[in-house]
Amino acid sequence: MKYMLLVSHGKFAPGLHDALGMLLGGGREDILSTSLENGMGADEFAEKVREIVSVVKEGDEILLFADLIGGSPLTTAANVIAEEGLAGQTTMIGGMNLPLVLSAALTKDSMDTEVLKEVLIPEAKEMIQEFAVTVSDEEDDI
Repeated sequence: MKYMLLVSHGKFAPGLHDALGMLLGGGREDILSTSLENGMGADEFAEKVREIVSVVKEGDEILLFADLIGGSPLTTAANVIAEEGLAGQTTMIGGMNLPLVLSAALTKDSMDTEVLKEVLIPEAKEMIQEFAVTVSDEEDDI
């Protein structure tokens, strides 16, 4: 199985997980999430990550998505994954957003992980755009 693991500061990762459930249907065992909450220590967060990745077996893959490159959730999750011997089967991507994880969830099982990375990252960057509404200064004639 190819798992998606979402990690973040605050409730961002569980919120994205919830949004994915709304868009894709809930109860997907391949999408996992946890977060480093305010006041939580690194050791406590590491234990949460360790518990979540305990479902990953030999031959499975992990797509680890995090809110910030170099942030505590990503670095702690990376350390746990390494300690659990899962680093060789894990791909890590920082800067997650809803279009990125939605696209990953929809396509991860249909392509090789290397190809998936080449598709996902540029696609996610393209989704960041200004949404502009044109407002007319002219009054409507009635």
